[in-house]
Amino acid sequence: MINVSGVTVVSGVFDVSGVTDMSGVTDMFGVTDVSGVYDVSDVIDVSGVFDVSGVTDVSGVTDVSGVTDVSVVTDMSGVFDVIDVSGVTDVSGVTDVSGGAALDLKACPPKPFRWILDMTWLNLVELSKLPQFAEIMNQISRNEKGWKSWFDKDAPEEEIIPDGYNDSLDTCRKLLLIRSWCPDRTVFQARKYIADSLEEKYTEPVILNLEKTWEESDTHTPLICFLSMGSDPTIQIDALAKKLKLECRTISMGQGQEVHARKLIQMSMQQGGWVLLQNCHLGLEFMEELLETLLVTESMEDSFRVWITTEPHDRFPITLLQTSLKFTNEPPQGVRAGLKRTFAGINQDLLDISNLPMWKPMLYTVAFLHSTVQERRKFGPLGWNIPYEFNSADFSASVQFIQNHLDECDIKKGVSWSTVRYMIGEVQYGGRVTDDFDKRLLNCFARVWFSEKMFEPSFCFYTGYKIPVCKTLDQYFEYIQSLPSLDNPEVFGLHPNADITYQSNTASDVLETITNIQPKESGGGVGETREAIVYRLSEDMLSKLPPNYVPHEVKARLIKMGHLNSMNIFLRQEIDRMQRVISILRTSLSDLKLAIEGTIIMSENLRDALDNMYDARIPQLWKRVSWDSSTLGFWFTELLERNAQFSTWIFEGRPNVFWMTGFFNPQGFLTAMRQEVTRAHKGWALDTVTIHNEVLRQTKEEITSPPAEGVYIYGLYMDGASWDRRNGKLTESTPKVLFMQLPVLHIFAINSTAPKDPKLYVCPIYKKPRRTDLTFITVVYLRTVLSPDHWILRGVALLCDIK
Repeated sequence: MINVSGVTVVSGVFDVSGVTDMSGVTDMFGVTDVSGVYDVSDVIDVSGVFDVSGVTDVSGVTDVSGVTDVSVVTDMSGVFDVIDVSGVTDVSGVTDVSGGAALDLKACPPKPFRWILDMTWLNLVELSKLPQFAEIMNQISRNEKGWKSWFDKDAPEEEIIPDGYNDSLDTCRKLLLIRSWCPDRTVFQARKYIADSLEEKYTEPVILNLEKTWEESDTHTPLICFLSMGSDPTIQIDALAKKLKLECRTISMGQGQEVHARKLIQMSMQQGGWVLLQNCHLGLEFMEELLETLLVTESMEDSFRVWITTEPHDRFPITLLQTSLKFTNEPPQGVRAGLKRTFAGINQDLLDISNLPMWKPMLYTVAFLHSTVQERRKFGPLGWNIPYEFNSADFSASVQFIQNHLDECDIKKGVSWSTVRYMIGEVQYGGRVTDDFDKRLLNCFARVWFSEKMFEPSFCFYTGYKIPVCKTLDQYFEYIQSLPSLDNPEVFGLHPNADITYQSNTASDVLETITNIQPKESGGGVGETREAIVYRLSEDMLSKLPPNYVPHEVKARLIKMGHLNSMNIFLRQEIDRMQRVISILRTSLSDLKLAIEGTIIMSENLRDALDNMYDARIPQLWKRVSWDSSTLGFWFTELLERNAQFSTWIFEGRPNVFWMTGFFNPQGFLTAMRQEVTRAHKGWALDTVTIHNEVLRQTKEEITSPPAEGVYIYGLYMDGASWDRRNGKLTESTPKVLFMQLPVLHIFAINSTAPKDPKLYVCPIYKKPRRTDLTFITVVYLRTVLSPDHWILRGVALLCDIK
C-alpha cells in the first residue's frame, strides 16, 4: 500500500509504514506508525499515532495528543487545540510563534507604508506564520486604502475587517489581529472573546458586596482585601459590622504591633466579633503566626472573623492566600463618580457655613480639582510623572483653608488669588508632589481655574462641565448625576489621544500578567521547546553581535582626533560602556548555549536569561549594564544601532547629526558640547553659559554639514502634541497619532543666564516614556501660538525612545 491518495479513511489500519503520501486522508484513528509518510496535511486527528518521525508537514492537524516524536516536523502552525502534549519528548524542529516582541526589525521584510508603526509591523510578520494569516502582509500591501480606513476607525473591532477576514476568523483569531494592529482595542475584543467562549456575565464589572463575601466565610477563613490606590474598605467593613450588630476591633500593622494584634485576636475568638488587621504588608512575619493560630485553634465563637487589608507583596504567605477569601475594592472611575464620592462626605452645614457668594463656587472647584488630579493618574506619564496618592485629607485641608481665608478676607479687596493658588498648588496638594514638572502642572491648574473668571456665568472647566449654582446638597447631586459617565480626556486638560495611551497600557498590563503566570519550569517535552527556541535565538544574536573594540586602535584614533577635546573624552567613556555590554552579552549567550546542551550548570543568571529571552524580555544581567526597552527585539536592534554610531564616530570622524537616544549619558553629551563652545570663546565661563535651541525644518537626511557651533540632534519624538514644520511651532496632535518625530534640533550654548521668553513652552526631554528624574535629560524651548499653560495641561514632552 504505497499510494493511498484517493482514500479518506484508514481508521482500521495499524501499520502504514510503507506509505509516502497520505494527503487525501482525513481520519487515521487506530494508526500507530506513520514513520515513512512525509505529508499528512489533510489529517485532522492523529491522536493514536506514536511515531511520526518521517513526517515534515502536519499543518492541518489539530490534535497530536498521542504523538511522542515530532523531531523532523518543521511546521505545526495548524495545531491550535492541543489539549495534551505531555507525551511529546522531541519538538526540536518546530518553529516558534511567540509574538513580534522577539523579532529584530532589521531582519524582517520592510514596511510597505510609513503610517504602519514598527511594533505593528513586527506583530503582523509574526501573525503571518499562522495559516489563517499567511497572506496578510501581501494583502495589506495590495489594499492600503481598505486597511488604513479600517485602522483609522474609532472602534475597529466593531467594523468589517478588510479582505474577507471578518467572515473567515473566529473571535480568538480576531483578537490576535486586533492585538497586532490596535493594542489599545485589545481589552474590548478580549471581552467579546470571553463572552463568546464563556458567558456575557464574565465581562461585566463586579460590584463588591461585602455582606455576601462575609456570608461565604467562616471562623477559619480570613477575608483579604488587596489595596489599590485610592481605595480602602475600612469604612465599609465598619458599617457592615454595625449593621450586623458586631464589634469590629481595628489595628494597623507595623513595627511592634504584633503584641496588640494577638490580644485582639484572642479576645475576639473568645467573645466573638471581628478583627480588622490593616496594612499587613508591613507585618508579614505575623501573617505566618496568624495562619497557624487559625488552623490550630478549635474552639472559636461563631461570629469571629479576621479581615486583612494589604498591598500586593512577593513575600506574603502563599498558604494564607490559598485558605482565604480574596477581594479588591477598586475606586469608581470618572469625574461623576469622583464628585459623588467627594460630596458624600459634605453635609449641608458645610455648604451654609459662609454667606459670601465666592464660597460655594470655590468649594465645588476644589472638589472638581480633587477628582481631576486623581483621574489623571490613569493616563500614566501624560497625566503625572509620578502617580501620587491624593486623598480626602488633601481635599479637607484645602476646603478648611478657603473657609478660613474667606472668613478673614476684606470684602472690598476680595480674594487674594495669589495666596489661594500658592496654598493649593504648593502646600495642600503640592505638598505631596516631588517632581518639578508635576508641581508645574498643579500650579497651572491653580492658575487657570482659581481666578475672578470662575465667578462668571460663561466659565467652564470644559464644554458641559460648569460650576453649578446650587443651594442644597440634593441640587448638587442632581447636577453631578447629569454629567457624562465617561469623560473625554480633554476634561482633564489632555488630548483625546491620551485615551489610546491609557487603553494600550491597560492591555499591556493584562498581557504581562498573563505572561508572568505562565509555567516557567521545564516539564517533559514542552520545556525542551523553550530551550530549543532560546538556543536558536542565542545563536542568531551571537552571529549578529558586533566585534569587540580593540583598545589600542581606539586610543590611536582618539589621539588623532584630539583626546583632550571634551566631546572625544565623552566618546571614549561611551565606547568603554558599550564594550562592557558586548562582552557580557557574548559571555552570557555562549554560556547559555553550553548550559542548554548540559555542558555546564544552569546558574541563576542563566536561568533568568532563558526565561526572559523566551518571553522576549531583557535578562536582568543585561539590563543592569545597559538600558531598558519594551522588548528584547527592540533592545537588540538598539544595541546594533548604538554601536554603529560609536563605530562611525571613532573610525570615520564626527557625525554631522547625532542620535542622542544612542548615548548612555546624554546629559554628559550636552555638558561636553557646552564645554567645547565655552573653550572656543575667550572670556566665557562655564557657569554663565546656558543651553539654547532652534528646531530646524530639515530632516536628518537633508543635513549635509555640521553646525558652526553646537550640535544637531535627531530622533526625538513629541508626546502629547505635534509639530508644525512649516511655521515652526507646536500644534495639536493628529487623531490616533500618539508620537510625532521632531525635525532636526540644533542645540547650542549662549553666554547668558537671563530668563527665556515666557511665551515659549519649556519642554522637558526624557530618555524613555517613563518620565522620572532618572530619565530626565534637559529642557528645550519651543515656539507656540497658544499659551504655554495649554501644553502644560496636555503633558507635552520630548522622548528619545517611544518603545
